[in-house]
Amino acid sequence: MNFIQSISNKRLIKKIAISTVAFTTLIIGSAVADNQISTDYHVYVNGERMGTVDNEQVITSLIDEKISKFEEQYKGKDLEFVPDDIVFVPEHVFRSNVNNTETIEKVESELQIVAKASAIVVDGEPVAYVKSQEDADEAIKQYKLKYVSEEDLTDLEAREKTPDTELPELKVGESRILDVSITEKVSFSDEKINPTDVLSVKEAVKLLEKGTLEEKKYKVQPGDVLGSIAVDHDLTMKEILKLNPKISEDELLQIDQEIHVTAFKPLLTVLVNMEQSKSVEIDYTIKTEEDSSMFKGDQKVKQEGKEGEKIVTSSITKSNGATVETKQLSEEIISEPVDKIVLKGTKVVPSRGTGQLTWPAVGGYISSHVGYRWGQMHKGIDIARPSDRTIKAADNGTVVSAGYDGGYGNKVVINHNNGLRTVYAHLSSISVSVGQTVSQGQKIGVMGSTGNSTGVHLHFEVYKNGNLQNPMDYLK
Repeated sequence: MNFIQSISNKRLIKKIAISTVAFTTLIIGSAVADNQISTDYHVYVNGERMGTVDNEQVITSLIDEKISKFEEQYKGKDLEFVPDDIVFVPEHVFRSNVNNTETIEKVESELQIVAKASAIVVDGEPVAYVKSQEDADEAIKQYKLKYVSEEDLTDLEAREKTPDTELPELKVGESRILDVSITEKVSFSDEKINPTDVLSVKEAVKLLEKGTLEEKKYKVQPGDVLGSIAVDHDLTMKEILKLNPKISEDELLQIDQEIHVTAFKPLLTVLVNMEQSKSVEIDYTIKTEEDSSMFKGDQKVKQEGKEGEKIVTSSITKSNGATVETKQLSEEIISEPVDKIVLKGTKVVPSRGTGQLTWPAVGGYISSHVGYRWGQMHKGIDIARPSDRTIKAADNGTVVSAGYDGGYGNKVVINHNNGLRTVYAHLSSISVSVGQTVSQGQKIGVMGSTGNSTGVHLHFEVYKNGNLQNPMDYLK
């Protein structure tokens, strides 16, 4: 058998072996002399007969054409032809019986191209194919870099080369990577596959990260809500919201709106073990102390609280970026917290008045007395221009009204439970509520000009057993 190399000028690594079987020429008298004998070439591909052609060139030209086409289509990929063995068996015949067209079609149907690739194998299953082992290593590295910086990974690799070197103590605010590993068993194998299945490093990383390169979308139909779409696609509400970060759980969906419904399931899990040192605030405690000089319900701060500080060193484990475990390794107290102390009144507020009313404002003067004014009865006194706009209860009692009341504006009425009632009107704001017990001199509001008022002042009325009184008869 004489092997003829026919595609030595091509860049395919493994060439097709094309051979021609030697034959014996029979000289048959006048037939040879008259050139009546012709040569047919029987074509075999990997031992299987394809047909007969009148010359080898029709097949080798086909192969050359295919090689050029595939090399152009799959640039940069390590290609091989399948099958890899084509044999021509010549035969001298008196009558040629060839079928070039049919034979070419059959040979062409057998010609396929494959690419040499490196498979990334996860737990025994090939999950991605890249051009070379170097690309496979780079894909794994790039996948790790999604969860750790290149600087930290480089530093870790350098430290692993000198494992006996003692690590320096972490400064406050610093962290360092102790280990980066993949929980699944990852290996590599050499494969021959369809060239279209060979991925770039970037595509391989995306596949490892998401579990698929195809992202499904669903168009919203009438009656759809986000929850029903999630259920129909075996997703939780949390998962579908993560896939569609611009959509809120209670958002009204639009017809034909596209919703991402591909649940990404990473093929690899990157575990990052790290340690960090950070300053942590120590919360202060709030303590209360009783004060008999203060009325029950009143409070005031005796001492402000202040947070303490401690330095905490922790070991942290993250799985694909999510913290799964935190262990405190040590802590150092820098400063102790200072308790906040709040005084709480215990003095019971009497609901019965003394009968002697005190001035309900902080200073000021009477701008209008009880009596007829402009043809109408003015039922109380007006107090204006105080040194402080705080309005105070004239005596102990119970608030029976607190709110807006027409021309009175914001008004408070106190029943002193001894036959007397006092009215405080035109307040800008009210500090008490109905049913509240107040003590003489306690703040009940702020002087204002609400309702029918010509300026900031307090309108103050006094009633005894339901009858209007002159406040000046009771004020001291």
